[in-house]
Amino acid sequence: MEKILTMPVILDKKLSVVLGVFLFAALTALGAFVRVPLPFTPVPLTLQVFFVLLSAMVLGPKAVFSQVLYVIMGLTGLPVFTGASAGFSHLFGPTGGYLLGFIAASWAVSRIATKGAGAFKTALALMIGLAVIYLLGSIQLGLWLGLGQVKTIQLGILPFIVGDLLKLAAVLASARLLER
Repeated sequence: MEKILTMPVILDKKLSVVLGVFLFAALTALGAFVRVPLPFTPVPLTLQVFFVLLSAMVLGPKAVFSQVLYVIMGLTGLPVFTGASAGFSHLFGPTGGYLLGFIAASWAVSRIATKGAGAFKTALALMIGLAVIYLLGSIQLGLWLGLGQVKTIQLGILPFIVGDLLKLAAVLASARLLER
């Protein structure tokens, strides 16, 4: 049995990329279902950031396609956004910037954290990806709610930092395990 488990699985390179794109789009959707609403902000805590960042580490530059696919799935009516919801209203609502941030972050992380990058460069890439999500997400949140900068940061960034740093650490650990 052990020999079967350690045998390499050989897939066509293009097929493995396509499967990876679909897998990470689905995982990002599943991450939206792990949802903790916060009473003081329309942005819930989810596991999506974990899968967005991990997609960049696993798929490299192709990760952007998984996040584009995820957003398209939700825009076309599949209930993949938080609260099992869908539709264009999400893109133009208070959390739309975060959805766009997923796409931009997956691209940025994959460009910075190339194969063989050390732990510091990888961690830096993940932090930049997180900053991209926060930036795009909080800008739209602030505009949508008509908030100033301080209040936008209080509602759109600060409540998520600790959890997202834990997710970042989990992505680092997962990426190292997957490299092996």
